[in-house]
Amino acid sequence: MRPVLLLRPEPGLSASAERARELGLEVLACPLFRVEAVAWDVPDAAKYEALLLTSANAVRHGGAGLDALKALPAHAVGEATAAAARQAGYQVSSVGVRNAAEMIAGLPPSLRLLHLCGKHHVPGDDPRIDRRIVYRSAEIDDPRLPPLSGQVVAVHSARAGARLAELADERGGAAIAAISEAAAEAVGSGWQRVEIAEQPTDASLLALAAMLCHTSPRT
Repeated sequence: MRPVLLLRPEPGLSASAERARELGLEVLACPLFRVEAVAWDVPDAAKYEALLLTSANAVRHGGAGLDALKALPAHAVGEATAAAARQAGYQVSSVGVRNAAEMIAGLPPSLRLLHLCGKHHVPGDDPRIDRRIVYRSAEIDDPRLPPLSGQVVAVHSARAGARLAELADERGGAAIAAISEAAAEAVGSGWQRVEIAEQPTDASLLALAAMLCHTSPRT
């Protein structure tokens, strides 16, 4: 059985590692980024009807400014984000399963949203949404990526895929488990195998990684 290499930053790294070990996998870890808080201006909550949360990192790193927004209901993408919001004292009105675009499309067209997001968020031009950047994922300069041959690499984002593509020299002996089509495209070519998870979730990605870890290498 091949090991799975995890690239995501903490605290997601530890959560994924625990899930992978529960699946019986050997886990290697090499985070490519670290999540950091950034200074931000807290807007007047009265201008909005709800919060949009697309990552638990917004709640973890938003700081004291989050307290002024707790009267707003939250729409969260993913169960991990929803759990972090509830733990922080927010009322979660809805949870998106796949991605922000899909969830936003199902919300009332007149709803005024404040999106608390990371520096490298996916841009959009929806007039209902104002954004405040409250954290960033900073590249680790020398992550000391281990030899990849014989491993299954779990790629949790397109940005991680692009960073992996920059760092990886020998690719032919490694398989990629990607969380999305964008992540799969970002890793580039030359890999032994690139597969995309059925759902853009950590659980689905690691289920795919487990399958690849138990599958004989295919050229």
